Amino acid sequence: MSEIKRIGVGARMSEAVAYNGIVWLAGQVGTPGAGVTEQTKACLAEVDRILAAAGTDKTRILSTQIWLADMAHFAEMNAVWDAWVPQGHTPARATGEAKLATPDYLVEVIVTAALR
Repeated sequence: MSEIKRIGVGARMSEAVAYNGIVWLAGQVGTPGAGVTEQTKACLAEVDRILAAAGTDKTRILSTQIWLADMAHFAEMNAVWDAWVPQGHTPARATGEAKLATPDYLVEVIVTAALR
């Protein structure tokens, strides 16, 4: 039986949980008050960091959910995403609009990836 591995364990949640060859990342947000471009870059940098801590990388992402506080920012977020995501390794993805934890957050990225 596979062990459950928790990464970045906190009082409320872990940054990620790995089990049976899959790692689930908690939602990543950028610096509150920054613009969509900056917040998206920060989210994706955190995804890279956490995936590395789990022993994998963005070429192994299976699916991504992206929540925007306002769909008017869809093109701006996609410009950052398109520069970051490795071509030939694009995951299944859904993007929607949602009220995030605070009005200062404009984007949240949630990733599930395969381990190496």
